[in-house]
Amino acid sequence: MAASHSPAAGPLRPPFDRFGDATPASPVVLSVPHAGRDYPDALLAALRVPLVAATVLEDRYVDAVALLARERETMLVQRRARAWIDLNRSEQERDPAIDEGARAAAAPIASAKVRGGLGLIPRRIAGAGELWRRRFSASEVTARIAEDYRPYHAALADTLQAARARFGIAVLLDVHSMPNLGPGGPQIVLGDRFGRSADTRFVTVIERTVRAAAIPYARNTPYAGAQILDMHARGGVIHAIQIEFDRTLYLDPAGDLPGDGVRATARVLRAMIDAVEAEAMGARSLSHQIAAE
Repeated sequence: MAASHSPAAGPLRPPFDRFGDATPASPVVLSVPHAGRDYPDALLAALRVPLVAATVLEDRYVDAVALLARERETMLVQRRARAWIDLNRSEQERDPAIDEGARAAAAPIASAKVRGGLGLIPRRIAGAGELWRRRFSASEVTARIAEDYRPYHAALADTLQAARARFGIAVLLDVHSMPNLGPGGPQIVLGDRFGRSADTRFVTVIERTVRAAAIPYARNTPYAGAQILDMHARGGVIHAIQIEFDRTLYLDPAGDLPGDGVRATARVLRAMIDAVEAEAMGARSLSHQIAAE
């Protein structure tokens, strides 16, 4: 199915692309929140480091994997760069070191991510140091939340509710990428907030597909998922799982562009989607059978 994008109407155009129907054709919904490569002029003007340093924050071209894997599923892909605003952080994870409005925010959260410089607006990157030449005004950050953060989450929530309404269940697969974790480390990490965001059966069927592909994997370590899973999972009816792919699986040796492994990685993701959908639809059939008895 061809991509169906929201209408481009100047500043009203949302900061993400929607692929697939507003009424999902599958109980599986895909989200790619960190692969954005749109760097607004205001961001470029405020950077104190070369742009290439900020691109380290990207889940570099994992959207290429998701686009190859996707068939009829509805999928959202954020265009804005993560350096501009991080969709996987709470609105309250505002960093007072760079955000003039942080102290005035309702119940700001001084999380470990904020203290490490990776709050709602990332402040620093290991190896590059501080990102910005100046602090951002409260109104600047509020505008990013209103124009770039909330539209994505609202669209994702609506899509998941529509899938649930149609199928009785919805499963969000939140697709990310990670740096190589070293010899012997996992190359795929599945996060379910330690069992809080999804029934174990969905993670279990994904694990089977990864084992079949002979790719080392882990569950919740070192990535258990974050705000997207916390915000969108609804016990028993909307399940949410984060999937992290090692970038060396699908990028070229320079780590810059999709490489020879992109199609093989997409096939693994496709197998995950199929396994989760089969599990979800089986559960739906069983619930209908029980209701009829």
